[in-house]
Amino acid sequence: MTKITILHNPRCSKSRETLALLQARENDINVIEYLKNPPSANEISHILSLLGLNARQLMRTKESEYKDLSLDNVNLTEAQLIEAMVNTPKLIERPIVLVNGKAAIGRPPESVLAIIE
Repeated sequence: MTKITILHNPRCSKSRETLALLQARENDINVIEYLKNPPSANEISHILSLLGLNARQLMRTKESEYKDLSLDNVNLTEAQLIEAMVNTPKLIERPIVLVNGKAAIGRPPESVLAIIE
């Protein structure tokens, strides 16, 4: 099996639950604490294409930074929204699991099972 990667925030209960679910099935997991090691714009673009989402759909719109940075402005481009996630990784929905050219958001945690089984 290809190595599983999880973009993880240890302070998030859903992220912890998803990681535990993965660890119960696989022990070769690449855990990336994305708040400490944010993905690049290219990596976020790739994740978006795997998920079939646009940038705003991957953003945590209830975070104060979303409003503070005026990211609710409908005139912002995909590139601008992606750049905001690079600069403020707290805005990225979590957790994201990547394996075998597929991606899933662990909300609920069980949703990642479809790409690892």
